[in-house]
This record gives sequence, structure tokens and C-alpha cells, in this order.
Amino acid sequence: MSANRRVWFFIRKSLLGGLTILLPISIIVFFFRWIYQTVTDMISPFTSVFINAFGLPKFVADWLAVLAVMVLCFLVGTLVATRLGSWLWQQWEENVMTRLPGYTTVREVIAQLMGNSSDSPFSRGEVARVWLYGRNVDVSVTALVTSRHADGHVTVFVPTGPNPTSGFIYHVDETLVELHPEIGVESMMKTVVACGAGTALLFKTDSPKKP
Repeated sequence: MSANRRVWFFIRKSLLGGLTILLPISIIVFFFRWIYQTVTDMISPFTSVFINAFGLPKFVADWLAVLAVMVLCFLVGTLVATRLGSWLWQQWEENVMTRLPGYTTVREVIAQLMGNSSDSPFSRGEVARVWLYGRNVDVSVTALVTSRHADGHVTVFVPTGPNPTSGFIYHVDETLVELHPEIGVESMMKTVVACGAGTALLFKTDSPKKP
């Protein structure tokens, strides 16, 4: 190898090595910066109260506002967990909130994503490997079983990576579904976020032979 090629190889290797280290860090910093800006925009009314009342710097006021919102969420959650609080919230929700356009839909979506809903696939979903095109086609997907039908069909949710909250819904015959009760939903979602990395370890048990 000539001297020029060795120099070029060294430069390219160093650049790629630097990008491999710095690019993920930059993406993470950008992501948290976006989260911080989004949150501070949402809590700006609370922040302005701390700034005007106590003359605090904006950065300190932002964090105090975040803390105040967290404390408020905790207090509301604690109140609703009591019998009286639960009854009061139920009455308010049935008589007032459900009359607001879109409230029920938004509430259900948030409950599904947060795993608070009793039928949320993110809280009780069954991890499965599904052959969408039949077992004679060697293509399968990682999915969550979300519903079972009386006619033997199964509804599955196939999340997309790296965002597992979006995906596709399929209705397939139960013979195309291979359940994996030994796999937790959280472990399955980690492979989705990683765009499939770790799936070999996830499904380390050999699948049954196709007929």
C-alpha cells in the first residue's frame, strides 16, 4: 500500500470513528433540547409566575415550573385514587368532560400509550411472531396480540421502528401466530426501538418447522 493510500485510509478511518462517537451524542443532545423546548413552551405560564413574583432567572424558573407541574400531577393522582376523589372525577368527567369534542378519543389514545387502559397492548399485550403471508413464505414479523375473534382470527399490532407507538394492524388466522409468553412487552419494544437489533436473542428458541 502506497504512502498516499495509507494516509487517506487513516484519515477516513479517523473521520468515521469520530462520526460514530459524536453523531449519536449529537442526536441525543438534539432530542433532549427539543424535549426541553417543547416542555418549557407548554409551562411558560407557570414560568412567568415565578419570574414576575420572585425575579428568578428563566432557567431556574423553568425547572421550578416543571417541579410544580410534577407535584400537581402527583396530588391530582393521589386525590383521584381515593374513593371520594374517584367519585368526584367520574361525575365531572361524565357530565362535563365527555361533552367536549375529541376528549374521549384523546383520553383513550393517551391511556393506550401510557399503558393505563385495561386493554392496552403496551400493558398486557402478548408478544408473538406472525407469518403475515402464510407459513410457506419465510417472512415473519414481531407483533403484539391485541384481540381474539370468535371465528379463530387474531388481531395483531406490528410496531414500526424506531417509534413503537406507530405501526400496522392486521387480522390473521390464529395458525399464523406463534405466541411467546416468555418474552415481556418491554423486551420486545427494545428490539423495535433498536430497529431489530437483539431480535435473534429475543427469539432464541427455535421456531417450529413449517408444514
